[in-house]
Amino acid sequence: MINNDTLSQVLYIDLSKKKYTIKNRKDLFDKYLGGTGVASQLLHEECPEGIDPFSSESPIIFAVGPLTGAFPLASKTCAMFKSPLTGDLGESHAGGRSSIAIRMAGYGAIVIKGKSEIPIYLSISYGKVTFKNATTLWGMKDGSIAARVMRQNEKGEGLRAIFRIGQAGENMSSFANVTTETYRHFGRMGLGAIFGSKLLKGIVISGKRAIEVSNKKAYRALYDKIYKTATQSPVMKKYHDVGTAINIKSLNKMRALPVKNLQTSFIEEIDPVTGEEIAKNHLARRVACAHCPVACIHLAYLREPYNDDPYFYKTTPVCYDFELIYSLGTMVGITNPKGMLKLIDTVEQVGTDAMSMGVVLAWITEMFEKKKIDKEDLNGIEISWGKSDKYIKLVKNISNPTTSFLMACAKGVSYASSVYGGKEFAMSFGKNEMPGYHTGPSGYLGFLLGARHSHLDNGGYSLDQKELIKTNLTPQQVVDKLLKEEAIRQILSSVAVCFFARGIYDLNLIDEALQLLGFNFDEKQLEEMGKQIHLSKYKFKIREGFSFDKLDIPTRIYETNDPTGKITEEFIKTGLNYANSLIRS
Repeated sequence: MINNDTLSQVLYIDLSKKKYTIKNRKDLFDKYLGGTGVASQLLHEECPEGIDPFSSESPIIFAVGPLTGAFPLASKTCAMFKSPLTGDLGESHAGGRSSIAIRMAGYGAIVIKGKSEIPIYLSISYGKVTFKNATTLWGMKDGSIAARVMRQNEKGEGLRAIFRIGQAGENMSSFANVTTETYRHFGRMGLGAIFGSKLLKGIVISGKRAIEVSNKKAYRALYDKIYKTATQSPVMKKYHDVGTAINIKSLNKMRALPVKNLQTSFIEEIDPVTGEEIAKNHLARRVACAHCPVACIHLAYLREPYNDDPYFYKTTPVCYDFELIYSLGTMVGITNPKGMLKLIDTVEQVGTDAMSMGVVLAWITEMFEKKKIDKEDLNGIEISWGKSDKYIKLVKNISNPTTSFLMACAKGVSYASSVYGGKEFAMSFGKNEMPGYHTGPSGYLGFLLGARHSHLDNGGYSLDQKELIKTNLTPQQVVDKLLKEEAIRQILSSVAVCFFARGIYDLNLIDEALQLLGFNFDEKQLEEMGKQIHLSKYKFKIREGFSFDKLDIPTRIYETNDPTGKITEEFIKTGLNYANSLIRS
């Protein structure tokens, strides 16, 4: 048990009135642990039905879990909100120091509502919330500059987390993100746009609380066990050495990697942008989230002449991973690592979700190629596959749009294609742009089910590779397996464990850790709780207009070869109908 634990303390902030209150919500944390479980309940409580995501009463919710600050790899903060991209549930997870900063500040969750009359940032420290004028930070082209100013003005170095938005968030692009600690993001579903609508430029949060457990001997033994398993795990070593970018080469070999808006699933000249080659030729250093011994965050150094002077160079650290290489590399036909890294850095500066931006860029390129739009729609840019310099200009124009077409693109590819056509190759699922997996029907059923509701990544790609290629799973069996795994993932995200550690933190280990911290659940109870949390998120989605009958499925997925050869309209629709019957019953 933790002595004097503050996990159940929820900080409620009103930006309109510049006031805050703290409430003890032991009722929620005792029943739903924290993280996703508690955040989903707070969303039901705080978000009025049918509200505009940009309304002042639309809430932003952050929540951490009971394992945060107590055990390795429990480094995630869950954000929940009503998504401006999809119109229903928005959920996004970020690492860095965000979760430990919230926990050490004395809170298990933060709820932000209202709207400021001027740009502000919040300083949350030592039990106090201060509303700081951010007028001079608003409108900066590079979001990192605002973070630098907040860093200089606030105390708590080494203990704090800094959240901030960029130009895309200020302009309320529907897929704008929130950056934390420079290299981590609440990336998907448009949380940055919600910040922008509230004139909230950022948040600095810090605290010095300590976690003291009663049974120190048992706690130390379990901590050491988890630490040893994490540092000796072959999977975790893979994440440390190469990172998720290791998937590029294998997926390309399988012909499961989206290339040029999924016109194909394989590219010959892949080697320069594989994880192995980037690590060999461009890797500068690795970075870890707080309380993580793995260090899976990989930074490349981009070296360029300064102002075209051949004798002076500037070097820029650029974070990369599998999804960035896919979305801002292969999806738009870029296989030159320097051009790709420059594009990644530009997307970082303006503050948008990289996956959504990459899919939007790919759709625009195909629209231009098919002469459905012209360069006037793109503010004079003649776009074509692989041209990183053109894409850099286009990213800036989408983040600060001046044409009707670009304004539509800033709302996501689903919205833009509903206005300008090209829906058959607009690669979004449930109005959220796709991740980098064309592995088979299980992956796409996972996207369409909205299993994680945010990333869209789910257990489907593993099912495709391990089972569907070798066996003849029915659509119903696939859905059952996807939903069973999702129940477990809800528990992982409720105790705030990184999904990369799901091979370490099974329900038995989670139960053992929770028992030490004063929670009394067995494995069966945890699995049932996971199902209920997942169902709660579906209830919110359905309440806000989600329906399986309204899902648009781009026909491109049926046209491009996949490793299983089983992506058919019949398979997908049968699976969705079955899922619909399960969830609504």
